Amino acid sequence: MTPTATGIAPTTNTIQTPPPTPQPKIEVFAKLGPRYDEILTPEALSFLAALHHRFAGRRHDRLSDRMHRRFEIGKGHDPTFRADTAHIRDDADWRVAGAGPGLEDRRVEITGPTDPKMTINALNSGARVWLADQEDATSPTWKNVIEGQLSLYDAIRGQLQFTSPEGKEYRVTAERTPTIVMRPRGWHLVEQHMQFTDRSGRSMAASGSLVDFGLYFFHNAAQLIENGVGPYFYIAKLESSEEAKLWDDIFTFSEKYIGIPHGTIRATVLIETLPAAFEMEEILFEMRDHIAGLNAGRWDYIFSIIKNYRGRGARFVLPDRSEVTMTVPFMRAYTELLVKTCHKRGAFAIGGMSAFIPNRRDPEVTAMAIEKVSADKKREAGDGFDGTWVAHPDLIPTAKAEFDAVLGDKPNQVDRQRDDVHVKAADLIDVHIGRPITAKGVHDNVSVGIRYIEAWLRGLGAVAIDNLMEDAATAEISRSQIWQWIHQDRTIEDGTPITREYVEGLITRTLEEVTRFEGDRFDDAAEIFREVALGEDFPAFLTLPAYSKYLVDGQ
Repeated sequence: MTPTATGIAPTTNTIQTPPPTPQPKIEVFAKLGPRYDEILTPEALSFLAALHHRFAGRRHDRLSDRMHRRFEIGKGHDPTFRADTAHIRDDADWRVAGAGPGLEDRRVEITGPTDPKMTINALNSGARVWLADQEDATSPTWKNVIEGQLSLYDAIRGQLQFTSPEGKEYRVTAERTPTIVMRPRGWHLVEQHMQFTDRSGRSMAASGSLVDFGLYFFHNAAQLIENGVGPYFYIAKLESSEEAKLWDDIFTFSEKYIGIPHGTIRATVLIETLPAAFEMEEILFEMRDHIAGLNAGRWDYIFSIIKNYRGRGARFVLPDRSEVTMTVPFMRAYTELLVKTCHKRGAFAIGGMSAFIPNRRDPEVTAMAIEKVSADKKREAGDGFDGTWVAHPDLIPTAKAEFDAVLGDKPNQVDRQRDDVHVKAADLIDVHIGRPITAKGVHDNVSVGIRYIEAWLRGLGAVAIDNLMEDAATAEISRSQIWQWIHQDRTIEDGTPITREYVEGLITRTLEEVTRFEGDRFDDAAEIFREVALGEDFPAFLTLPAYSKYLVDGQ
């Protein structure tokens, strides 16, 4: 080493350049079908990565809150209206954004999955709004998730066509098509064919909610605005105003990301969980810049009550599913409170879906369905709802007639205040109906549950069974009632205990009753049903184990 003038050798400093911080990314781990690259573009995946980077952690926090809340109810702490948000409910001055363009008249909305055939049928239906359902009416196979996005992409651009395997051609022929309101999956569901890696290098399955919302919004928001409407969403399974705030922040971020005005997005939130029923005003408040209204999601609401009170004793046991109608007191309290809350804040109140559907080959079944649906929609219109759901195009005239009779030429009745409604917390959890559990009710739950799950495993999310439209929510009622009846030592009318052994006999009977065919999934469906209805533990959603075991490619 050469000395310096001071006799001290210089120190050589090597500057270590730190490795670059990994950027958040979304990767696809599934086969790509025709045109999948039009949806899974690098730009769209970058947007999904940005959504996950900012919001995936909060999603996990909110799911943890749900578990804590269910635990507290299970311990005996009944839900009630929150004291810490009373100032929001007491402030009479605030209002929500309300209807966006194309949502001013929602008197009849048709619901259904997003495959090409059902998309075209919905667009030709004559309904005012189409709930394009990527949630309970869609089995989340990889094919359904991405090809549903392709159907919507083409429909929004007026280029959707479909030819069935039998050669029948389907085209959009309606002069006026419904306004599309897309429903992404709930917070609890993941998309295991896509993986998010954060800046620390940690990887996890993508959120089904963010994938469905993000792909649809990124590709279609600008085109929808050009079409004179906007990016509209139905938001499912919310349980708190904190969850609503999370969605509102996602909307604000997304609007900024693509450069559209704040408030362009409009959401309609389904009040379909018991905790959310106690926070309707708070949910509206947290989403006030983006929300158009609330919907009474009746089937998931019944499921939520069973789920939360499944271990709280005989007082909270419901009878046969067919006896839990919209006219029983606790369901009346929930829907009347929803209408009152919405109209107080300038929001739309949208009614739910009667499960009865027509059968074009059976006039007697069709007549009964029309009679039942007519009574249901007459009640909703009379109660102040601004619109309602149907699951079949043939029911649109029936539903429309009942709302026309109340609305006339008015697009809605948001101005109708329900000051006569006074719902207490106890009213929402007074579930006593006073009807027995029947042998038929137990059998039907087992039979419908297995037959629906079988179809779901084959990629069908909305299924006509015994002249009723079944989806994931109604299947949840079927299996959760079985679980509760067993664990609460219930009996049928003749005193026969409802035990695991009794239900096992019904599972065997169901497998003997169904018509088997090549490629059916009845054996797999029976195993899933056993797990979610007969197990000691109660899975929060039957779709969670069914998805991870059977719908993830490569397993």
